[in-house]
Amino acid sequence: MRILFIFFIVVCSLVNVSAQTITNKNLVPNGSFENYRKKSDNLKNAIPWKPISSVDYYQQPLRNDTSKCKGARTGECYIGLRLQKKYKEFIEVKLSETLRRGNNYQFECYLRLAFWSNAMLKSFGVYMSKGGMKSVTFPEKECVLDTVNTKTGLNGGYCWFKFKGVYKASGGEKYITIGNFAPNLKEDMLKINPLSAGFKEAYYFVDDISLKWIKPKEDEIRTVYVDSMKYEKDSVLQVKKNVQTGEKITLRVIFQQGKSLILAESFSELNKLAQYLFRHPSIEIRIDGHSDNSGSKNRNQRLSEERARAVFEYLITHGVQNKMFYKGYGSSVPIADNDTDQGRAINRRVEFEIVKQ
Repeated sequence: MRILFIFFIVVCSLVNVSAQTITNKNLVPNGSFENYRKKSDNLKNAIPWKPISSVDYYQQPLRNDTSKCKGARTGECYIGLRLQKKYKEFIEVKLSETLRRGNNYQFECYLRLAFWSNAMLKSFGVYMSKGGMKSVTFPEKECVLDTVNTKTGLNGGYCWFKFKGVYKASGGEKYITIGNFAPNLKEDMLKINPLSAGFKEAYYFVDDISLKWIKPKEDEIRTVYVDSMKYEKDSVLQVKKNVQTGEKITLRVIFQQGKSLILAESFSELNKLAQYLFRHPSIEIRIDGHSDNSGSKNRNQRLSEERARAVFEYLITHGVQNKMFYKGYGSSVPIADNDTDQGRAINRRVEFEIVKQ
């Protein structure tokens, strides 16, 4: 199989590139929880999300959920947060870029009250911070966006509803934490049936989280920044128009010898792939890792999978939202002669394949 080089550079205005990227790019990595390491109910597998307390992670609809809006809002995956009188759950993630002082960002996420809840929240919010929420406490008010409904609570008729707000950054925020930030949760809950007995529990499903830079009004513009994804000056990466589903493209990725650590000289190549995926959000790809036949078969299989996973995680943590998969093939699919140093170097590769357009 010959190596396919399908990328080429098209000259265009850097200002146009930055404007397009900034207004469209979601800074919340894996914002719909669709990309995960393996089938599991552990949120830690939906990289790079982190649960605070125990958080449920769903990769398919609940069997006993018969509501008309059951399952994820989009895709297949979503999470659930449980809140009781003296118990809160949160989710937290490091943004793909640090927020810039004075810039406005629009936050969105979708909520759905679970069918078994006997209570509702009056408020739900997101906390923007430099270091994340170290403990389950109420953080600085100016760093929290809240949606509040003190009279009837956040219900939505057991269907998905949107929580949306604009946040003006103080600068340096790297994390978002999502949940309920009321200082007294007991007072922030409403029973669905006031006459029902027992303790109150509100359970909300969460999906499709995004944080995007929004252009201010003309008289508010001071500077327009280019995001931290590195661009080649005065250029933007494109892909040939006749690329077909099933084509495999070899990436120029260099790893530390015998390990899965991606070396810095590979970042430019991976950033180009990320930029391409930003512009084609409907494309699904699979990242394939391959090795030569040196060493044991089991070690080669493990190393090829770890290297494919490293590329997968790099793309996610840099803001790629496309559905992605990864797989290691060990030395089972050589494309060159393993009897020569040159051939073995060619066989040690990572490819990506377009599985759906």
